Amino acid sequence: MAALRKPFQGVANIIRFNRHFYLLSGLLLLMILLLSSYLRNEYTFYIRILGFVFLAITLVSLLVSLYVYDLSGFYALSWLDRAGLIPGDNLVNVHAGFDETSGLLAAKYPGASLLVLDFYDPVKHTEVSIRRARKAYPAYPGTKKVGTSALPLGNEGFDTVFLILAAHEIRNDDERLNFFRELHRALKNSGTVVVTEHLRDLPNFLAYNIGFFHFLPASSWHNTFGNSGFNISGIVRVTPFIKTYMLKKSGTAS
Repeated sequence: MAALRKPFQGVANIIRFNRHFYLLSGLLLLMILLLSSYLRNEYTFYIRILGFVFLAITLVSLLVSLYVYDLSGFYALSWLDRAGLIPGDNLVNVHAGFDETSGLLAAKYPGASLLVLDFYDPVKHTEVSIRRARKAYPAYPGTKKVGTSALPLGNEGFDTVFLILAAHEIRNDDERLNFFRELHRALKNSGTVVVTEHLRDLPNFLAYNIGFFHFLPASSWHNTFGNSGFNISGIVRVTPFIKTYMLKKSGTAS
């Protein structure tokens, strides 16, 4: 599976797809340095401190991303084994427009049937980074475009549904709840939903500063899971910055 990803692909994609942010950051840092050079007063020291803090925040986020996406083994998917997942024969991988995992899952579970669903909606998901990613990477063969309110899946037909760094893109609480109810309908009684996410918590705040607001707090996930008929059967800390929830239908064995 390692051959499916290039060295430093994760952090390189972050810079590539968010280049507007890093360009603006570089220009702002340059302005701060120029301002501190021309000003000869008591504020020069504080301006330089501001520039240092700004640079440190940017570098920390990139270093954490390098660790998470390139050095931690996240995309080797060995954490699924640690979670005790028995995937079954019928799998679904759901993503939000940028699919880095379907090929990896197909390679990890070659004997299973894999259906890939893409719920990206350009009206709702307006981030330029996702549009750039979609242009750079072709869709996995056979990927189906879907909406979040009605998935084209039969009742109780699938053993495992994967949502890897995708479900947080459903920003509306009611829409996200209805989406998980659809997953509940399509999942076998013995099946598992695998939800992997960054959380709006202290580690991600230290890593991404205000960027952690793009993630959801654990309480929001717990509410969504419980109200859509799921129990959390297990939790795996993939890295200090990413958590995986293993979900089972309420009332079924773990």
